[in-house]
Amino acid sequence: MVMTTSTADALAVARAALRDHVLAHSVKTGDFTLKSGAKSTWFLDTKQTACRSEGVLLMADVALALIPADATAIGGLTMGADPVAYGIAAVAATRGFALRSFSVRKEAKDHGVTGRVAGALQPGDKVVITEDTVTRGTSIFEAVDAVRAFGAEPVLITVIVDRGGTVAAMASAAGIAYAPMLTAPDLGYAFGS
Repeated sequence: MVMTTSTADALAVARAALRDHVLAHSVKTGDFTLKSGAKSTWFLDTKQTACRSEGVLLMADVALALIPADATAIGGLTMGADPVAYGIAAVAATRGFALRSFSVRKEAKDHGVTGRVAGALQPGDKVVITEDTVTRGTSIFEAVDAVRAFGAEPVLITVIVDRGGTVAAMASAAGIAYAPMLTAPDLGYAFGS
């Protein structure tokens, strides 16, 4: 997407509103052990934003300003990507932008419609890979690999919050644009803390 001053201003306003929602509903403070085993004084439960109607609209406002006009599908690894992808696709449809949504299963299904991809992804699609929160990028790149194996092309990675700060370099190395909706520093925390 080409950013003009007015679209950049609108994106800044949308990001500020999304930030406020994430801080109010998705950030928890205390003593936590993260999936990686690391200790942290804060935890992100971004499904608290992605699964609330007002959060879906705020998330879509930001994401749709970042998603390229030629994108045709949005999805990622289930469960983290599901509410994000489905919500953005639904709001996009109300704004005249057709995006099909899909999920990448954690394991291939061996009956019915087989494989790892479930939903409306088609070979040749230009795909936005999404997730609610990313720290190390493992889930994101598992979805990238599954989408490529399916015959579609990842063109953008976006997440509600980039907690770890490592995915930008990984995306660049993979030749995929990366534009998180928010980052840990946007929320007042250091990357990886």
